[in-house]
Amino acid sequence: MFKRKIYDSLLQWKNTSNGKTALLIEGPRRVGKSTVVEEFARNEYESFILVDFYTASPETKALFDNLSDLNYIFLQLQLTYQVSLTERKSCIVFDEVQLCPKARQAIKALVKDGRYDYIETGSLISIRKNVKDILIPSEEKKLHMYPMDYEEFRWALGDEVSISMLKQLYESKKPLGQVAFRKQMRDFRLYMIVGGMPQAVESYISTNDLRKVDDVKRDILNLYEDDFRKIDPTGKISALFDAIPAQLMGNASRYQVSSVLSGSRAGDILEQIAELKDSGTVLVAYHANDPGPGMAQNKELTKFKLFTADIGLFITLAFKDKDFTENDIYSKLLSGKLQANLGYIYENVVAQILATNGHELYYHTFLNNKSRHNYEVDFLLAEKNKISAIEVKSSGYKSHPSIDAFSEKFSSRIMREILLYTKDYKKDASLECMPIMWAQFL
Repeated sequence: MFKRKIYDSLLQWKNTSNGKTALLIEGPRRVGKSTVVEEFARNEYESFILVDFYTASPETKALFDNLSDLNYIFLQLQLTYQVSLTERKSCIVFDEVQLCPKARQAIKALVKDGRYDYIETGSLISIRKNVKDILIPSEEKKLHMYPMDYEEFRWALGDEVSISMLKQLYESKKPLGQVAFRKQMRDFRLYMIVGGMPQAVESYISTNDLRKVDDVKRDILNLYEDDFRKIDPTGKISALFDAIPAQLMGNASRYQVSSVLSGSRAGDILEQIAELKDSGTVLVAYHANDPGPGMAQNKELTKFKLFTADIGLFITLAFKDKDFTENDIYSKLLSGKLQANLGYIYENVVAQILATNGHELYYHTFLNNKSRHNYEVDFLLAEKNKISAIEVKSSGYKSHPSIDAFSEKFSSRIMREILLYTKDYKKDASLECMPIMWAQFL
């Protein structure tokens, strides 16, 4: 099992909750939820039962239809799974709980009973058909699990040093130096290629073959497509997901729904966007109409951009219509010779990093009255009572008119101006030009 940061969050929940809440870990398929929860239950409890509702028998699922006799339920679970439970020292895991909504509803009674701890895992957990006709328990504490971040990726490769060194340089605002920067940039580009899905990372470590890594990612994308068809047989969700790379490459100020679904506008597919977001497979950046610390109150739901939740899947999605050997995107990206029109890949990885760090994603476009030119700031972060403006560039240091114009217009609201790019750290007046891998510290 790979070392995952969410393990510490599980431990904190166990130590502070003391059985008063259940823990629900939600996130996209194949992100590692089941693995980390099983490892946690094995390490932190005297015994545990893992009920995988994907393989559980109809009789096991039916146990949660009637909660009048909890003793009977616990007895049947212990007999079925051949595990003895000890009061306040054992845990019951409901894996893929969305497949048995009555078990999720039962959490209220089970937590109230207080004998054991409960952890649930689920994908597509909020999709309507998975919560229809059940009472969502208020006793649930939710944690969202993302793909492996860059530090977790380096841990998996046996590197426990690089990230802490990078953080020291970030905090002291010092450049890495030519040799160190070149190596760190290549390491980060490797992360972008492989991504953070544990199966892809494992494939890279065991084979050192990017073609086999690509095959793993294609299998995951096919799994997602199957899920989308179950959620929405019309195919709208699948079409919206598949078009994410093309939409970002188009460099438009928003996701152009009409170019993907003929005759549809953004306001027509808000439900599909919500379901895509709930699936955990995408990240949504909303337009902030009035940039400031209260952006959640003035975001425009019909003006948004979509990113994939994993950068490795994004790259494979962008080229999934070609065989691996027919394109050289991996070698170009790894060597730093990526074409300028593929710079949207860097925008997606920054979106993933910011979301994993707990930031809501917002951007802003505006017309400069002096130049009559349209500008866009890629990401806005609320910090205290101000905001930080972020522009992402895939190439080296050139001009940055968008963030300059934004800073002039909203100067009183800005805490930091940040350019994330593929060169070493430097300061340009009030603008901080940071290596792209420093995004993890924002």
